Amino acid sequence: MAFDMQPGGARNGLRRLAVILAALATLACSPAGPPPGTVVLNRGNGPDIKSLDPAFIEGTWEAWVVGDMLTGLTTEGPNGEPIPGAATHWETSPDGLTWTFHLREEVWSDGVPVTAADFVTAWQREMDPKTAAVYSYILWPIKNAKAISEGKLPPSALGVKAIDGRTLVVTLEHPTPYLPELMDHQAAYPIPRHKYLVLGNKWARAKNFVGNGPYLVKEWIPLDHVTLVKNPRFYDAKNVQIDIENYYVTNDTEAALKRYRAGELDTVYTYPALEIDWMRRHIPGQIETVPYLNTDYLAINLAKPMFKDIRLREVLNLAYNREKLVNDIRRLGEPPAYSIVPPGIANYPHTAAMAIRSMPYDARIERARSLMRAMGYGPGHRLKIDYLCSTNPDTVRNAAALQGMLAKVWIDLNIVAEERQVQIVDLQQRNFELGSSSWVADFNDAVNFLNLLKTGTGQNYSGYSNPKFDALLEAADHEIDLKKRGALLARAEQIALDDYVWVPVYFGVTQDLVKPYVKGWIANPKDFNRTRWLRIEGKPESR
Repeated sequence: MAFDMQPGGARNGLRRLAVILAALATLACSPAGPPPGTVVLNRGNGPDIKSLDPAFIEGTWEAWVVGDMLTGLTTEGPNGEPIPGAATHWETSPDGLTWTFHLREEVWSDGVPVTAADFVTAWQREMDPKTAAVYSYILWPIKNAKAISEGKLPPSALGVKAIDGRTLVVTLEHPTPYLPELMDHQAAYPIPRHKYLVLGNKWARAKNFVGNGPYLVKEWIPLDHVTLVKNPRFYDAKNVQIDIENYYVTNDTEAALKRYRAGELDTVYTYPALEIDWMRRHIPGQIETVPYLNTDYLAINLAKPMFKDIRLREVLNLAYNREKLVNDIRRLGEPPAYSIVPPGIANYPHTAAMAIRSMPYDARIERARSLMRAMGYGPGHRLKIDYLCSTNPDTVRNAAALQGMLAKVWIDLNIVAEERQVQIVDLQQRNFELGSSSWVADFNDAVNFLNLLKTGTGQNYSGYSNPKFDALLEAADHEIDLKKRGALLARAEQIALDDYVWVPVYFGVTQDLVKPYVKGWIANPKDFNRTRWLRIEGKPESR
């Protein structure tokens, strides 16, 4: 793959951008659509995004949009694996604590050179507690990062230094062999320092946005769509074949499938499980489903007095019939989950599991009822629990199934469905009792899942805090031997499972629909298919 723009490419690209922008203006006032030769991709993207600023996003659907406009030191290749991005190459010291990244000659979309200082500014801002970046802990492997995010040190103490415009030196707290995967995460994206110093957080508004990625934001209509256009100054612009991409909000998966069938959408993220039989009969070649580095689970708010009793947390795990859910209701091939870390995670023994895994369901119900009686509950004295979930139709169906399962052990579940972005805020603020959640790997390592239960991390919705658990994660951070490190992490996972801190439900599979004329799509466990790698071939003419 050629990464550098050929001489004259920027000028030609700017002329092409002018044509694309004119096409968008025409499209806004005419039903005829863009002129011939303009390549458009319409993607159903799930929930609405809440920001274009990498410091303030956390959903995968947001990372797909922002990651098309900003490129980290590494970036996702065609199969979702990290490849060189803003950095062409790097070296690591023998002790694994110092990484030196060499940046390519590239510019921001306004023509200003991208420099190592842009990364320093972005990362210091990410760690500054005043920013309140939910993903700041992703960068905690960097020297002093955790202490900065806790307000114990100033952002300037972060172990990152711009030696010159194109050389960035990163000093770590402990060896982090998966660092290249961290560097393609939105928490590690650069921001245009020259814009940020003048505009502050306003730099990320659509009208001010400057990026170094393959696309630029043209329009953001909240609750409807984000339109991006090709960035002619992107370092690999000559190989980007999609001119315009629209990310449409598709909270309702059933409505999204109708739009897809009508030809309004070319790809859809998350198809409705209820329609899987129809899709397998009529469009089997358009279903992109592979094992996903993902765990769906129920978060238990440990701050609520009733959940301080471990017996109740065990009851929830006993009563949830995962096998019935995945085999009879969802039917997508998801394995039931009795642990936190999904299959497919590298360098991990996968030995931790809940003791109830081998127990027949009838026996689980009997034990759950026995525990409920011991806590003073029964047919005449039922427990009421509020259950927070999103409005996604499949999620609501899952909730209804859970409601019936818990009724068997004298628990009345009150389902509270909210738009996904609102639900995330309530989870973060622990404004819930029992809550539906899901985690997709940011990088292929068990610690990415176990950090969700580490004291103080942004996505620790349950508020779990166990010194023994934290100590094992800390020990694993400093263990170089991969086998010993995996064993330490497995011990930590077992502690959390024994505490019944979550209700793991199932390990996910990707749920994408892709039209046959969208080429270059490679289904992968991270479910990242960047638009820069895609192309349109043989799309039927619209009538």
